[in-house]
Amino acid sequence: MLKGFRDFMMRGNVVDMAVGVVIGAAFTAVVTGFVSAFLTPLVGVVVGAAGDFSSYKATVAGVTFPYGQFLNVLIAFVMTAAVLYFCVVLPITKATAKYLPKKPATPKRPCPECLTEIPEAARRCSACTAHVEPVATPIGV
Repeated sequence: MLKGFRDFMMRGNVVDMAVGVVIGAAFTAVVTGFVSAFLTPLVGVVVGAAGDFSSYKATVAGVTFPYGQFLNVLIAFVMTAAVLYFCVVLPITKATAKYLPKKPATPKRPCPECLTEIPEAARRCSACTAHVEPVATPIGV
């Protein structure tokens, strides 16, 4: 019963949906708060600015370009992606590799009639239904 639940939770589509919900609902607010409270001021100290780029503007031919707002959003985006990768994607990838190892690939060979790849142990081609002799495997291998 628990194995089935674990397999269900480790499926790719469930994990993808969970990542989307988490990034959309929780991480956005948390990371934006973290970026605005800590990283933006830290970047401001490094570049000699006040720490908030939203007041940065450029005026060309009477048109104002508020590029500081873009810098704030860009920093939040990069940090959101980093938190998502290191806190969700990487642990899920490691857990999947540990608990759901990939099945070994069965050796394949071409069907002599239609050249479709079929398992070596197959007696009939799944594409053209031609009768084929299985490949003899040596004893002990």
